[in-house]
Amino acid sequence: VQLQASGGGLVQAGGSLRLSCAASGPTHSTYSVAWFRQAPGKEREFVAAMRWSGNSIIYGDSVKGRFIISREQVKKSAYLQMNSLKPEDTAVYYCAQGRPIITNMHNSRAYDYWGQGTQVTVSS
Repeated sequence: VQLQASGGGLVQAGGSLRLSCAASGPTHSTYSVAWFRQAPGKEREFVAAMRWSGNSIIYGDSVKGRFIISREQVKKSAYLQMNSLKPEDTAVYYCAQGRPIITNMHNSRAYDYWGQGTQVTVSS
């Protein structure tokens, strides 16, 4: 399985960006796709995750109400719509795929495959 993240860029605070994650290989309905991010000097942080089936959507506390995860399973693509962006959202964003149980979908160690990351920079 290979994952390709794209869509990052530079945006002003309050703006929006949409990230995409294209998967090659199996995207079975019971698999999960997730977004994580990592800012310089900080640990990797969970952003959002969902089953490829469209069920079991969860968000990290810092992005709830602002970010929306979605997917088009037929296209093997997942998306992260990021609204009301803040400077603290600046990070490299990674998409990942794995088979975690629902209660472990926020855990980066539960994911087997990772994309290369895309940089998101939010200016104040």
